[in-house]
Amino acid sequence: MNALLAYIPSPSSGILHVGPLKLHMYGLTLLVAIILCVWLTSARWKRLGGDSDLVLRVAVWGVAAGVIGARAYHDITSWDEVPTPKIKGIFEIWQGGLGIWGGVLLGTIVGAAVVRRAGANVPAFLDAAAPGLLLAQGIGRIGNWWNQELYGKATSLPWGLRIDQAHRPVASLTQATYHPTFLYELIWDLLGVAFLLWFAKRRDVRAPALFALYVTWYCFGRFFEELLRIDPAHHILGLRLNA
Repeated sequence: MNALLAYIPSPSSGILHVGPLKLHMYGLTLLVAIILCVWLTSARWKRLGGDSDLVLRVAVWGVAAGVIGARAYHDITSWDEVPTPKIKGIFEIWQGGLGIWGGVLLGTIVGAAVVRRAGANVPAFLDAAAPGLLLAQGIGRIGNWWNQELYGKATSLPWGLRIDQAHRPVASLTQATYHPTFLYELIWDLLGVAFLLWFAKRRDVRAPALFALYVTWYCFGRFFEELLRIDPAHHILGLRLNA
């Protein structure tokens, strides 16, 4: 089969119109990711004898802090990508642009503070939340597919992601398909969720070892993904900043 006849299509728009409503699919995808994270974390925390209400409180404060941290990280490290006017653009998360590192950092700090204030075990809660966080990160990547952003190098592989010309790099306007890095990360994260759940059942680990394993798993896969991505990024010693 001709490679151009086999590819992953991209949505023509990241906005879904439902009657008078205009839904930004990037934001809706993140909402689904958060709901799934809360569901999985609640199930795991209750097995440890915890209260699901605490998970909801952590989600409210942790997600808010995570979004702020993720957007701040993106704005600081990718200022050129912030839409103009900048004063308005720094808040337009539906246009894409959330740095996971800032989100995990600030979200974890605030979430841990909520858990500690409630008198619960912070390391144990971190371990309970680890698989759900990784699940949310994987699902959230689908938002990049809706926005036709953060894809990889040009490729003629049959699973290449077709990108509209308006979203292609100037240097490769004639190349239609690119590595679907959103899909690579989604698959890697889902495998990680399965591994963390298996590991937690088969091994007696001291908290927050599972949370540390989650961070390690994600970073290992993300390093290789960064070698494929071609979106603008700062470089240190020849490597993209996120790598």
